Amino acid sequence: MSTPTPIPMLDVSGTPRTPITRLVGVEFRKAIDTRAGFWLATSILGLVLVVLMIFTLLVDGQKDFGDLLSVAGGVLGYFLPILVIMLVTSEQSQRNGLVTFTLEPQRSRVVAAKFLAGLCLAGTVMVLAVILAAAFTVLGALTGESPSWTIDGNLLFNGFVLANVIGILVGFAISMLVMNTPAGIVAYFAYSLILPSAAGILSALSSGFEKVAPWIEFNTAQMPLFSGDYQPSGQEWAQIATSGFIWLVVPLALGLMRLMRIEFK
Repeated sequence: MSTPTPIPMLDVSGTPRTPITRLVGVEFRKAIDTRAGFWLATSILGLVLVVLMIFTLLVDGQKDFGDLLSVAGGVLGYFLPILVIMLVTSEQSQRNGLVTFTLEPQRSRVVAAKFLAGLCLAGTVMVLAVILAAAFTVLGALTGESPSWTIDGNLLFNGFVLANVIGILVGFAISMLVMNTPAGIVAYFAYSLILPSAAGILSALSSGFEKVAPWIEFNTAQMPLFSGDYQPSGQEWAQIATSGFIWLVVPLALGLMRLMRIEFK
C-alpha cells in the first residue's frame, strides 16, 4: 500500500508585514496615477493661479502676502477634500478592494495609510499654493507696489493650515461613511455649502436654535477660529469639540465598522 503524497502548504507566518511607509507610498501614488486624480490636483492649483491673478489685477488696494494667502486658502478649502474623498473611495469606485485587502489583510492599516497619504498630498498642494501666493506678491512688488510680507501667525495657522486640515478631516470622515465617490463629493458640498446656509436661516428665525447651532453644526462652531482675534473662548472650544465629535468621530467610527465587515468583490 503506497503512502499518500502530502499536500504542499505555503507557510507565510514568518513573512514580515508590509511597512506602513510603503503602504502610504502606494496610496499616495494611487491618488495621482489615475487621470482623474492627476487632473483634479492640477486643476486645483490652476484654479488657485487664476483666482490669484484675478485678485491681483482687479482688486484695488495693496495686495499683501497675507491677503493672497487667504485667497489661496479659501480656494483650497473647497476642493482639497475632494482629493481625499477620491483616495478613500478608490476601492469601491475602481473595484480594486479585493486586491488591496488581499495584499494587506489588516484593513485598519490601509485606512491609516490612506489618511497619511491624503495629508501628504494635501500638504504638497498647500505648499505649492503658498509658493503661488508668494510669486504674486513678488509680481505686485515688480509692478510698483509695496506689498507687506508680514503675516499674522494666527491667520497663517488658523486661517490657512487649520482650516484646510479640518476640511480634509471632514472629507475623510464622510467618505469613510458613504464609501462612494459621487455620494461623498455631494455629501461634502452639502455639508460645506448647504448646511451652513440652513443653520444661518434657522438661527435668524429662532433665537433658541441660534444658541444650539454651534453645539451641533461644525461650520458654525469653527467661526471663532477664522475671524476676530482667532482665539476662541473656553465655551467656543467646547462647542468646536462637541460638534467636531458629531461630524468627525461619529462618521469615522461608523465608516470603520462598515469597512471591517463589508465584502469586496
